[in-house]
Amino acid sequence: MIIQCQNVQKYHGAQEVLSDITLAVRQGEKVGLIGRNGCGKTTLLRLLSGEDAPDSGQIAIRKGCTVGLLAQNQEGGSDTVYAVLQRSFAEPLAWQRRLRELEQEMAAMNAGAEDRWNGLLREYGSLQEKFEAAGGYEIEAEIQRVASGLGIGSELLGRPFASLSGGEKTKAGLAALLLRRPDVLLLDEPTNHLDMAAIEWLEQFLRDYAGTVVVISHDRYFLDAVVTKVIEIEDGEAVVYHTNYTGFQKEKEARLLQQFADYQEQQKKIKKVQESIKRLIEWGNNANPPNPSFHRRAASMQKALDRMVKIKRPVLERKSMDLQLEQQDRSGSRALILDGVGKAYGERVLFSGAEDVLRYGETAALIGGNGAGKSTLLRIILGLEQPGAGSCTLGARVTVGYLAQEAVPEDAGLSVLKYFREEAGMEEGEARGQLARFLFYGSDVFKSIGGLSGGEWTRLRFAILMHRRPNLLILDEPTNHLDIDSREALEEALEEFLGTVLAVSHDRYFINRCFGKIWTIEDGKFSVFSGSYEYYKEKRAEKEARERRSSDSEEYEPQASPGKASSSLPAGNARSQERPRPERSRSAQPREALREARSTAYWEKEIAEAENRLRVIDTAMLDPVLASDAARLSVLHGEREQVQQTLDAMYKEWLGSMQQ
Repeated sequence: MIIQCQNVQKYHGAQEVLSDITLAVRQGEKVGLIGRNGCGKTTLLRLLSGEDAPDSGQIAIRKGCTVGLLAQNQEGGSDTVYAVLQRSFAEPLAWQRRLRELEQEMAAMNAGAEDRWNGLLREYGSLQEKFEAAGGYEIEAEIQRVASGLGIGSELLGRPFASLSGGEKTKAGLAALLLRRPDVLLLDEPTNHLDMAAIEWLEQFLRDYAGTVVVISHDRYFLDAVVTKVIEIEDGEAVVYHTNYTGFQKEKEARLLQQFADYQEQQKKIKKVQESIKRLIEWGNNANPPNPSFHRRAASMQKALDRMVKIKRPVLERKSMDLQLEQQDRSGSRALILDGVGKAYGERVLFSGAEDVLRYGETAALIGGNGAGKSTLLRIILGLEQPGAGSCTLGARVTVGYLAQEAVPEDAGLSVLKYFREEAGMEEGEARGQLARFLFYGSDVFKSIGGLSGGEWTRLRFAILMHRRPNLLILDEPTNHLDIDSREALEEALEEFLGTVLAVSHDRYFINRCFGKIWTIEDGKFSVFSGSYEYYKEKRAEKEARERRSSDSEEYEPQASPGKASSSLPAGNARSQERPRPERSRSAQPREALREARSTAYWEKEIAEAENRLRVIDTAMLDPVLASDAARLSVLHGEREQVQQTLDAMYKEWLGSMQQ
């Protein structure tokens, strides 16, 4: 065990957040911490990191373990982003500076100071060993690998940390934490500000991570890909499931049904015992003469009943956001027409040639990297920005409902109730009823909107959107900050919605469930793909593999490689482009005639070229840039095996030619 919590309790003021947390985490486990917004997940992470202490109970973390927490507010001072990332290697870099100092001191030393020289040399050798063991020579490559994996470009590395946006600071903080490689990695919603490519890179990084990972996430696709244990915080207690998120759903349903059956059975027994107690008391009271033994038996049964461990009545279905999307009137058959839409800022082209028709009732998800131009395209569709090329037209009778990706206004003093009434035009009683459907109960409606959490602010905007009853929904990152229950409520509402939906999202589970068309913006190009996200992902992987094979063959094959026909040979001696295959040989001669035509010198030349190609591939596979690119490494590994097989066959042919 590396982490153990026993009966942990925590209050925030007078409110009990965690009532009885008991759990254990083993070395190397990947744990997903899930639960509804406000259930105490972040509080538990702060307790595990040592930033806060429990009010009662015990938390034990193995002695000597380093714990790293991804803080919500990142501090970097006036340093550049690169300098902040370098702090993760503070000790090795201090050793490196000392090594430079020792080099200068030894270079300036007089010939007679042999004892001093030997002492400095011993210190230099010791420091160099420590520096090498700590991976000091790979520091720059490791920083570049993690930064590029998380989508932190070179232009961002040179900027002052203080000048970054909140999302950029979170990404930089995550990179710095991953570079530190603590024994226990505590992550609170690490995927919130990452695009799909960065999320997939992070998934692979965490799967390969040697330490222990405890992650809070509402991204179900991410949880399925990374975690092997799920801990759900519910009603202040922790329930452990040894599976990923999909397995957790099945196990929880089965557990709740069993718990409900056990509860009902126990209630029957309790009712029977209570009836027996009541009868005994009546018999004792009505006996003539009075019989105290009946009262003693009743008291004994009551004590046994009081000592019984009562099974809590399980909540089979908890309240979630009651989102019901309806349209006031349907639109024409073509809801949205993109005709060669393009946009550029100066010389930077965001996208070009965006062309498609979104028909009534269709659902399309717009995906792409951060900064690719997704939100810009939405603004063009809404008429808030003009396209640089082409045109965008809304269809007949289209009424748009837009959910922007905007933060809670900090200076907003309006209460939730007043803000909703102004936006929806409702009387107070009706407005409070509508807000209750979106989990704003009692005094919650008097909170200022400036003090709402991200999830509460999103729910409030959905309440307003539902009231407007549009037939074209345009949603920009709608699942951000929503917990899993609210995401599922949104998905169910979209499945029932008869109108048209266009959404920007990085939530792959959400896209896969609700959308039948994918719009992508990648490398300045707009593409349309009909099908689910899983199908799109599969076809994209196949395309990338083909492109890599093509580029690798061009990059690594010499002019007269063993896998290509040499122009200096007669046509009859040319071989297959990939590897020797008798059935694909272009030669009309028998195999024996081919062997005779090839001299020992020919095979020696071919073998030398094949060996050279192997060295080139081996060098490419050792490139640090490819260390995180599993697909590219897999392609190179497959190519290496092919070349090795070809080389083995050549050795046999060469030996045969020498024996002739």
